[in-house]
Amino acid sequence: MNKSRFTPLLLALGVIGGILVGTFYANHFSGNRLRIINTGSNKLNYLLQLIDNNYVDTVDMQSLVEDAMPQILGELDPHSSYISANDAAQADEDLKGSFSGIGVSFTIQKDTVNVMSVIKGGPSEKIGLLAGDRIVTADTVNLVGMQDTEVMKHLKGEKGSHVRLGIRRHGTPETIYFDVIRGDIPIESVDAAYMIDDATGYLRVKNFGEQTYAEMIIAMAKLRVQGMSQLIIDLRGNRGGYMHVPIQMANEFLSRGQLIVYTEGRKSPREEFRCDGRGSFQKLPLVVLIDEGSASSSEIFAGAIQDNDRGLIIGRRSFGKGLVQQPMNFRDGSVVRLTVARYYTPSGRCIQKHYDKGHSEDYENELMARYERGEFFIEDSIRQEGPEYKTVLGRTVYGGGGIRPDIFIPDDTTSVTSYYKEALFTGLIRQFAFQYTDENRTKLNTFKTSETMEKYLRSQNLLEKFAQFGERHSLRRRNLLMQKSRTLFERSILGGIIYNAMTMQEYMEFLNEQDPVVLKAVEVLREGKSFPKPEQEEPAEKDSEA
Repeated sequence: MNKSRFTPLLLALGVIGGILVGTFYANHFSGNRLRIINTGSNKLNYLLQLIDNNYVDTVDMQSLVEDAMPQILGELDPHSSYISANDAAQADEDLKGSFSGIGVSFTIQKDTVNVMSVIKGGPSEKIGLLAGDRIVTADTVNLVGMQDTEVMKHLKGEKGSHVRLGIRRHGTPETIYFDVIRGDIPIESVDAAYMIDDATGYLRVKNFGEQTYAEMIIAMAKLRVQGMSQLIIDLRGNRGGYMHVPIQMANEFLSRGQLIVYTEGRKSPREEFRCDGRGSFQKLPLVVLIDEGSASSSEIFAGAIQDNDRGLIIGRRSFGKGLVQQPMNFRDGSVVRLTVARYYTPSGRCIQKHYDKGHSEDYENELMARYERGEFFIEDSIRQEGPEYKTVLGRTVYGGGGIRPDIFIPDDTTSVTSYYKEALFTGLIRQFAFQYTDENRTKLNTFKTSETMEKYLRSQNLLEKFAQFGERHSLRRRNLLMQKSRTLFERSILGGIIYNAMTMQEYMEFLNEQDPVVLKAVEVLREGKSFPKPEQEEPAEKDSEA
């Protein structure tokens, strides 16, 4: 009796369900019954199903997908990229500002892990590791012969985890062992901040990570206490990072309401970023250094300073990356960094250099093309074919192909010889500098400044010692070429030793002493010429009368 009462209701529900299903399939298959499969994404899925079900050999479908992802993104633009789950954590470390590890920097010499420096306050310093130690084992794993990427996998690990290191130390015949508890290791993006003279501060920013802005503020405060009244910010070789960081930095130097940058894309409406007027250094004389290695976030900062006529840009033309990537995470931990917009400097220019979709090799070789046509040495060789734009004061700047500096400083190659290039490119200079540091570490540790160490090193006849070292490693001695390149050799050898024995800051202090870009920046600041002036119009020719 109850069953017969519900029968009409069940039939009605069945009819309604049938109508809905029929409508769905009619809409999606009308006129093309393979419409779903033939849409791009489903066609790709269908191809993978065909391979998995029908291919002649067994296929690792996971590997096939992993290999296909970069190829697909490579057809879009040079900066959309895929990062596997294994590489994603490593890719984020520099930007995050820290990682968990034992707290040493190392180099691999003769297949052995050599500790270059021990991070102050880190786990390794606390248990007594020293610069110059050789790490031969990590737990039961032999590290000798490993590549540096493999070594890092054994030295890094979760915070609080343990690793037992086997160490070979000068003067100790047996391997000694240390138990290290891994901890948070900071990665500094502002790796040099010091006073060049009584008034001029110098700040080097190697990338734009999560902690960069905070590091800059702390460094600037210290420089102010030391009397800084003018500033050089060095962005050479800075490949970029997070976009919000250069905006925060530019906000410190610009006036309220001034445009810093804006972004716009097909699915991303225009978004402007303007100065809030709270910056602490709005009147501070400023020079920014760039070169062909300055990209992305570096160009956002340099473009904001240049277009607002806030300071001078000195060096060589920047890389030319004007595309904005947004990270999109997969469940397995892999990441797609997809280009979603272009960014534009305050004058309205996009400084992205030209690229052909799917031809990343040409894009990657563009810097070599600049070098070969002489752009690194002659300003007139710069090819910037983008449209003209005007800064706040009416100065002409160009879109496309990077930021062109206000003052061009060529790369000096007058002392370069074939002997020097061979010594440099074979790595012999670096090997010699490390070996000398390692053998003389006790003496070198007595020096507290790069200036005093440099004075000592110049008395040690290092060029002759290198020539002998080179001969033992198949580099034929060529005295005339060696003397012609003496300045370059001394700069590279002394710099390498200071880098191995001291910190990045002391290394930069040494290099900057004779760096023509830095010297020009100091000159501009001392002469009070860091604030740009309007372009002078050509005087109109007067009609002559007979």
